[in-house]
Amino acid sequence: FSGFLFSQGVAALWMLPGIWGGYVAVWLWLGPKIREESDKEQFITPTELLVARLPSADTRRIVWLVSFLIVFCFVFYIAAQFDAAAAAFVSNFAMSDTASLLLGAAIILFYCLLGGFWAASITDMLQAIVMLCAALIVPIVSVGVAGGIGPVIDLLTAGGPGFSDWTGGMATHVLLGFVLGLWGVGLAALGQPQLIARLMAVRGEKERRQGFAIAMIWAVLIYIGVSFMVLAARTLQVQPANGEHLFYVMAATYLPPVLAGVVIAAILSAVMSTVDSLLLASSAAVSHDLGIAARYPGREVWVSRVAMTGIVIASVVLALVLPDTIFNRVLFAWSALGAAFGPILVARVCGFEPAASARFWSVVLGFGLTVFFYTLGTFTADVNSGLWQSLVNLAHLPGDPFERVIPWLPALLVLRFVGRH
Repeated sequence: FSGFLFSQGVAALWMLPGIWGGYVAVWLWLGPKIREESDKEQFITPTELLVARLPSADTRRIVWLVSFLIVFCFVFYIAAQFDAAAAAFVSNFAMSDTASLLLGAAIILFYCLLGGFWAASITDMLQAIVMLCAALIVPIVSVGVAGGIGPVIDLLTAGGPGFSDWTGGMATHVLLGFVLGLWGVGLAALGQPQLIARLMAVRGEKERRQGFAIAMIWAVLIYIGVSFMVLAARTLQVQPANGEHLFYVMAATYLPPVLAGVVIAAILSAVMSTVDSLLLASSAAVSHDLGIAARYPGREVWVSRVAMTGIVIASVVLALVLPDTIFNRVLFAWSALGAAFGPILVARVCGFEPAASARFWSVVLGFGLTVFFYTLGTFTADVNSGLWQSLVNLAHLPGDPFERVIPWLPALLVLRFVGRH
């Protein structure tokens, strides 16, 4: 997010209402139903929520499809986290990109193999505290060096072309698509398996409300802090070679070495807390949902660890072979999973129980259209076919609304009109 804001200017701040709205929707709207049903039915994985109340004979192909998509998307997501870990080593220890990535992946895999869901929950809490400290210390110091909050706010409200333009220089209709695409980041939160798994594990309604309060306060402080850090960096005319390394650059430049080390630890904490959630969800999809662990009674943990190791290896290969920005990898995986699974959970929370065929095709359409527009976005905008040209142009719109929001529409329509269980 800091790299995106640094490169796009204050127009990127339109993403914040979408992010915070996603927190509200997941915890307060999806949360009660998911927690209650998971507790009553003793569900273990999000896949069981997606196929709930269907005859067992109708669930097999949905389970296989969902499990494959979780692993596929999480390989992209985890590759992005390994890129982030590598950036920490490259920025601070002058290591090569490849060596940094391999070292970061090895450390994270070793750590994730040591504990399960409970261990990940405890360590995530501790890591979140470290992250919050860093996301407050660096902005406070940066704003102080920039001369105080006044000059930074002046940059934010100056208006005009360039970094401080809230419209990003876009025409009104393009700006609306840009904002819609950024808010789609929050919409996709409704279908994230790693988030749904945490809601399923909440003990009771009191704990769910407490969890929402903690998560919301944390998210508001984190994103406001990072935003002020970026604005301060612009005020100070800091120019990192890569905008996604800005956090490291600001910490190394303006903090004592000990505190700069805390910032490195905070970034690695963010990576580790994300990866352990992703690995737990993806390895559970392989070992539990596909029934592989059941074939090896007494060795279920080892099956999960083998699956975890295989996913890490695939993620490392992807990160090495197909380099991309951290932001692009995360948003692709996030959007694809959201459009694939979110519509089913939304329908079920609304009291509508779609038929098995409707759920299957909803997942296919939501995921497929996200991949379609994501792929078109990698093409050059100059093609010969009129229809193809139009589609490519839509895929290149700022904010990527056709990748992040539009796939939800046919997925929801299929659930509504292709039978009801």
